[in-house]
Amino acid sequence: MEEAHWPPATLLGRLQPSTRQLLLSVGVQRSVKEAQVLLREGALESHVILLDDALVKVTVSLSDGRDALLAIRVSGDIVGEISALNGTPRTATVTACRPSTIRIVHRNAFRSFLRDNPEAALEVAGIVADRLRWANRRRIDFTSYPVRVRLARVLWELAVAYGQRDPRGVIIDIRLTQNELATLCGAAEISLQKALGGLRADGIVATGYREIIVRDGEALRSVAGLE
Repeated sequence: MEEAHWPPATLLGRLQPSTRQLLLSVGVQRSVKEAQVLLREGALESHVILLDDALVKVTVSLSDGRDALLAIRVSGDIVGEISALNGTPRTATVTACRPSTIRIVHRNAFRSFLRDNPEAALEVAGIVADRLRWANRRRIDFTSYPVRVRLARVLWELAVAYGQRDPRGVIIDIRLTQNELATLCGAAEISLQKALGGLRADGIVATGYREIIVRDGEALRSVAGLE
């Protein structure tokens, strides 16, 4: 695959080409279906998953039975690293939002790779720290907010993590369909369309073929309630 396939903020995007190929080579490639659970909260297992060509959502169960959306992960990201590093049960559920290709790396192979490649170990440590910091700030129940707010928060998260600056604004170019966006926001597609249309009408975002452009970042933060 071309290097540009993986956004620079992801693990595969951060690694040097030779190191990346080593990591990919120890993974077993698998194809998964939309809505397939890749990792389940509480499960006692310790492999990691590299998202080769994938879009997934990370959720946790709340005490009232609802699910809270914690994060979105895209091609190039790694999931399941906490259990692989410390042997604890899975802390969240990871679900595919579209048909995807992943690579499963067993714990021993992953730990051996990190021992032999200290620069990769530093990148993984940085990603873990970033995610823990983010989770501490934003362990929020998305279902408590209107779809417009949930959509704004998802778009803001994507823009910060994976957006690319452009004269038009910040481009989120990870090939999200409206159905996938609706899945990530925990909303019906018709509700998502209405919310997205409202953000377009307000001049906050623009949309193209499989891309979303954040034209007014401050307005998006305001709608998301992140001020």
